[in-house]
Amino acid sequence: MKTFSDLIREAENQIEQIFPWDLEEQMAAGKDMLILDVREPNEFDVMRIAESINVPRGVIESASEWDYEETEPELVTARERYVVVVCRSGSRSNLAAVTLTLLGFKHVANLKTGLRGWNDYELPLVDQSYLPVTLEEGDAYLANKVLREQRRPAS
Repeated sequence: MKTFSDLIREAENQIEQIFPWDLEEQMAAGKDMLILDVREPNEFDVMRIAESINVPRGVIESASEWDYEETEPELVTARERYVVVVCRSGSRSNLAAVTLTLLGFKHVANLKTGLRGWNDYELPLVDQSYLPVTLEEGDAYLANKVLREQRRPAS
């Protein structure tokens, strides 16, 4: 049986991995791209990369096609564009990036380290009103919050 970690490792080998500084350079150079944040809407509302759009990973397939309730026109029309997929840590976005390639998207990359790495590199995040998020707010929100009952029991 495969684990979540196994799936992520396999996805990493199938998808271009970029780091926050790579994305920052591409954005500064004006590269035509779509930054796709696949976190849940409540996460997206708290903080995001200003230029990103939100399509949760759970609806990525129908959001990338016409004629569905979840259809996101900017995503549907991005099959030939450079699409950078983002999440909190880079794991969900890896899986979503693989799905996009299966759906015919030509140039898909994953933001390795996700928004955590983006914030650690001190790049700007905004809230739902497009107000700046401080580094400390980013650190607190993006920190790993695994509860004791979620941890593997001692053997």
